[in-house]
Formats: sequence, structure tokens, C-alpha cells
Amino acid sequence: MNHYPEVWGRPRDDIYGPYTSSYLQTTGPKTHTQSPAVTGTSVIAVKFNGGVAIAADNLASYGSLARFSDVKRLRVFSDSAVIGFSGDVSDMQYIDRLLGSIDIRENYSTHGNMLNAKNLHTYLSKVLYKRRSEFNPLWNHILVAGFDEDKKPFLSSADLLGTTFSAPHLATGFGAHLAVPILRRLFPEERPIEEISKEDAEAALKECLKVLWYRDARSLDKYSIAVITSEGIEVKEDQRIDAQSWAFAESVKGYGAQVN
Repeated sequence: MNHYPEVWGRPRDDIYGPYTSSYLQTTGPKTHTQSPAVTGTSVIAVKFNGGVAIAADNLASYGSLARFSDVKRLRVFSDSAVIGFSGDVSDMQYIDRLLGSIDIRENYSTHGNMLNAKNLHTYLSKVLYKRRSEFNPLWNHILVAGFDEDKKPFLSSADLLGTTFSAPHLATGFGAHLAVPILRRLFPEERPIEEISKEDAEAALKECLKVLWYRDARSLDKYSIAVITSEGIEVKEDQRIDAQSWAFAESVKGYGAQVN
């Protein structure tokens, strides 16, 4: 072995030939973004008469550790749409910068910003599909809320494979298992959107966030909620879930000293 400090630990060139790292080269897919480290959980959204409401908690987990409690996962795009992110936070930041560059380009164009929520969702789904096709996906599941070209409430999702789905109410992450059944019970298919008020939508989202706080280990009691209407976008950040007491556990058989 060569013991000179600058090349310490390498084989000697005069005996083994010059050192080369060519054996490290590979033609396989990139893997440096295949293991998300810091992730966000559920995003929930529902249409109502005249708009869309969307909410997400502020937690970003480092594996199983609730590491960051002030990560805003709702992004307002040019007062025309709101994007909610679940999944890898670093990929969320990349998409956020991408949206920022699009916003600047649109605002400086001769026609002004013409993108609506439907256009934005189509664009993001193509970006996600392209990255997936390169075997270097963006590990996010996003919801896009706003209005389409006909000024009707728009809500749709796109995942890391570029798969899209639209419905009157959607949720990502663990919310797809816990929040969607609640929303289906509150807003069944036979109930038209015209009968759902803004207050009903907000109350339903808060109820879902409360259930997730109790049942999802990767959730938090601090959240952000945005309401998109024809009058604009109203965003409320750093909200707290009401009645977050665990006192009901004392009445559960087997909890603590209670055995009967």
C-alpha cells in the first residue's frame, strides 16, 4: 500500500498500475433519490358550492421521528390555484422552485398569467410522468385545487407515477384510508356540490384532521388550510385542532389501572 498522505491507502502505482475508478461506473438507473428521508403525510381537499377547500398538517417526519413541525405543505400559485404536497420534502421544494420559475415567466409574458388550476395540474402530471420514465421519480403525491377554464371548481391528484385522478373530495397518504370514508359519509355521491357550503367543507376538513391526529402516527395537531373561491384564495396557517385531549382514554377498558 502507498503510505504517502495524499494517496494513503491506495495500491502503489509502480506495482499495481495506476489507480482507476472505472469499475465504479454503471449504466443502471440513478438511485440517489430512491429513498425519501424527510416526508410529509396527508393532504385533504373537498369541493363545495363556489370553490374548493384544502388542508394539510405542518409535520415533516425524518423516518419515524416527528422532526420538523413547521413545514408548510400548501403552495399558492399566482392567486389561481393551491397545490398540496405529500411525500418527500426535498422533491416538494424542487417542484416549488419549478412553479416559481413558471410563475415569473407567465407574469412577465405579454398576455399575463393565463394558467388555471387545470392547466397547472396537467403540467405537473407530465413532469411527474417524465421523471418516472427516467427512473428518477419525484416522490410526491400532490393535489391541485382551484378553477378550470369554465370557472368551475377543480380538484385533481397526481402521484409519482404521473397517474391522475379527479373526484369531489380527495386525500393523499394515510388520509386516503381514514379521511376519504369520512368525506364520503358527509358528502355522498347523491348529494350535489351545490348543497355543500364553505362552512360545511371547512368543518369536514377539520374533523378529518382531528381523526388523523388521533390515528396517524405521522400527523400533527398544527395545520394549514386554504379556501379557493371566485373572490380569491384565503390561507390560514398555524391553526390548531380543537379538543385534542386524550381524556377519553381513561374510559377505555384496559387503559392504565382500569381493568373492569
